[in-house]
Amino acid sequence: MQPLETTMMAIGFDAPGGPDVLRIEQCPVPQPGAGQVLVRVAYAGVNRPDVIQRQGFYPPPPGASPIPGLEISGQVVAVGEGVTNPLVGQQVCALVSGGGYAQYCLAQAAHCLPVPEGLPLDQAAALPETLFTVWHNVFERAYAMEGETLLVHGGTSGIGSMATMLGKLFGLTVIVTCGGADKCAAALHIGADHAIDYKAQDFVAEVARITDGQGVQIVLDMVAGDYVARNLKCLADDGRHVTIAVQGGVRAEINMAEIMRRRLMLTGSTLRPRDNAFKALLAEEIAQVAWPLVVEGKLRPVMDRAFPLADAAAAHARMEAGDHIGKIVLKV
Repeated sequence: MQPLETTMMAIGFDAPGGPDVLRIEQCPVPQPGAGQVLVRVAYAGVNRPDVIQRQGFYPPPPGASPIPGLEISGQVVAVGEGVTNPLVGQQVCALVSGGGYAQYCLAQAAHCLPVPEGLPLDQAAALPETLFTVWHNVFERAYAMEGETLLVHGGTSGIGSMATMLGKLFGLTVIVTCGGADKCAAALHIGADHAIDYKAQDFVAEVARITDGQGVQIVLDMVAGDYVARNLKCLADDGRHVTIAVQGGVRAEINMAEIMRRRLMLTGSTLRPRDNAFKALLAEEIAQVAWPLVVEGKLRPVMDRAFPLADAAAAHARMEAGDHIGKIVLKV
């Protein structure tokens, strides 16, 4: 099942800027190298790092496609040397380092997950980036355990909704913050135990009230900046603070004596620059522990809206406006 085309349509931009710099362009269909598969893309997920890349602040790592897009679903149409799984013709979703906003995309075979029967391809494309990110940061870096409490900022975002659903499936109590009563209601519908409207309430005081002053064991932080000191006030002794984005700024001022006295752990990660071997191990663990929940229908992404590939600019504008609940995808 080799692709008939030698060229494909993809989304590119000449210079960083607003959503309107994104445009359709024609480029060669890439050829899979050793350990890679070529996927005919059905859907591509839209994520915050795509927006930051378009703005000029998050260049692709060396060797990665300059085309935006970090997660895809579709059908394998060609495989490179040494690939025995997935097979040509198989439907997969994959975490990729770039290239998702296109008709064809290369993926490492070891970073692909099989699309089970009953999982629509738009939902399949909405899983890898958030699932890999949340699994690594909440369950590996913060070693979440059943019975603990997790505080998540941005409860209706793709990451926030995934953290809520995974947390509940693995026995955590989940507290989220959201901007507005409507989003709080949506977060509770997704499965959060408590939703705090950060525009109307002090989340530090609310966490103290909800936990009877005990605090939470884990904070999943996408804000950084001046949120960090406030987050630490929400942590119980021996708590773990994991930063995965810096939307509120890259600098934080904290009391290191408090870190020592309360034995707090601060960590964080970025997934895209990690090497292929690390991502393969992460994919293997997800396939064994979390993917059965997808197969059984217990884990499904919260979907916001699908845009045609040519309307990538509108998809980015929606993400930047902050009105979305769940995942935005491009239909290729």
